[in-house]
Amino acid sequence: MAETRVALVTGANRGIGCEIARKLARKGFLTVIGARDIAKGQKAADAMKSEGLDLAVVALDVTDQASVQRGVAEAAGFLERIDVLVNNAGVYLDKPSIIGEKALTVPPELMLETFATNTVGPLRIIQQVVPLMQSANYGRIINLSSIMGQLEKMGEASVAYRASKAALNAVTRVIAAELSETNIKVNAMHPGWVKTDMGGEMAPRSVEEAAETALWLAELPDDGPTGGFFEDGRQIAW
Repeated sequence: MAETRVALVTGANRGIGCEIARKLARKGFLTVIGARDIAKGQKAADAMKSEGLDLAVVALDVTDQASVQRGVAEAAGFLERIDVLVNNAGVYLDKPSIIGEKALTVPPELMLETFATNTVGPLRIIQQVVPLMQSANYGRIINLSSIMGQLEKMGEASVAYRASKAALNAVTRVIAAELSETNIKVNAMHPGWVKTDMGGEMAPRSVEEAAETALWLAELPDDGPTGGFFEDGRQIAW
């Protein structure tokens, strides 16, 4: 990079988000960890100092508008801009082992709670970040979605999680279309089934593998894709 760019990664105190933040910092981005619990975010940043990486941390709860406004403003304050936004924060509240997995029995309140984090949360942050990107006519927005929200192969169970990710894909497409005349790329990605607190120990993929597509999307050239859904660097069906 000819200049230092600023990257904000939400939910980056652990798991995939933490690894994305690490990889961005290694590539020379001024990387900001957004964490609902700032102490946990700082613990993650401190752990990376042994690798020679210096990451900033901001308190950011994607379900709280005031927190989003403060967190984005603080992240932007380091170099007066945000160049890359990775919407990683998410929840999976209706795993079959936790709650009745069928759509006919899932509590509507759980649907609303899931959407608040997985769909409305990313939209809140995008709305705050895009004006900064428009001022610079540069931006890369990456939404961590899931193949479970893929309409082409939609199956049963986990309706709250599935629907929230399908809706996030719709948000991705709509905002990409609205920004199509700018140099702001907006894409979604499926990280795979990853060995994290959410994915569980049986998952076959590592966080290192999962983070690669996010890094690729964060460094897209000006003629790169926008409004797409990607897995391992290749476009997949919605």
